[in-house]
Amino acid sequence: MLGKSKPAITTSTAETQTAKIGTIIGPGAIFKGDITAPEAIRIDGTLTGNCVCKGNLILGTEGQIKGNIKAQNVILSGKVVGDVDSSGKLELLSTGKLSGNITARSLVIDEDAFFDGRCAMVTNHAAALEIEEEEPEEDVQEDGKASVDKY
Repeated sequence: MLGKSKPAITTSTAETQTAKIGTIIGPGAIFKGDITAPEAIRIDGTLTGNCVCKGNLILGTEGQIKGNIKAQNVILSGKVVGDVDSSGKLELLSTGKLSGNITARSLVIDEDAFFDGRCAMVTNHAAALEIEEEEPEEDVQEDGKASVDKY
C-alpha cells in the first residue's frame, strides 16, 4: 500500500541469542558441578565444573567458569579457566578473559580481551586442509648412490 513503510527489524545477535535461552545462572549464584543442557545457557554467576550445551553459551561480564566448556557457539564476556570447544563461533569480547585452550571453527577476539592458551581451528573438511610434509627429492647418481637435496 502506498505511504506505508515496513517497520525496520533491528535485532542484534545478542538479542537473538537471549530470546532462545533455556537455562540461566544469575548474578551472585554459585553452581558447583557439571551442567548439561539441550538449549542455550547464560551464566552471570559462578560455575565450578564442566559445561556441555547443545545450543549457545553466553558468559556475562560478571560470570566465571572454572571448568571446560563444550557448546555450539560461545560468547565470553567474563572469566574462564578451562578449555573451550566450540563447534561454531567463539567470541571473546573486550571484557573477556580466557586461560585455556580453544577448539573452534570460527574465532573472534576483541581488542583488550585476554587469552592465554593454544587455539586449534577446525572445519567440516579438516582432511582437505591437511598439509603433507614434503620429503626432500632424491637424485640417483650413475653409481647407484642417492644424494639428498637439503633446503
